[in-house]
Amino acid sequence: MTATPTIDLAAFRELQENAGVDFVKDLVGTFLEEAPAMFADLHAAFAAGEAERFRRAAHSLKSNGNTFGASAFAALARDLELAGLAQLKAQGGAPLAALEAAFATAAAALKDLAHA
Repeated sequence: MTATPTIDLAAFRELQENAGVDFVKDLVGTFLEEAPAMFADLHAAFAAGEAERFRRAAHSLKSNGNTFGASAFAALARDLELAGLAQLKAQGGAPLAALEAAFATAAAALKDLAHA
């Protein structure tokens, strides 16, 4: 495996050791398949002003990020989870764009690690 600062390699390897390499490969695949729906839910909740739905979607993304050692992505999702919609709306959606960019980077790294 090649080192990538996007993923905490110690956390990822520990997950592989505890759950099995093949299971983690499947788990990564499932997360990458389901993430677009999570982001769609996040955006819909943001647009509708549904704070609890938004918080739940951000929480799910944060939890998945933490599971795989995608610390920077998880931290951004945590910030969204805790910030509240009024604060985010004042920022014009920039934090959502930052989260999506971090996800794209983390997703590419996870694909590489899961298939290494």
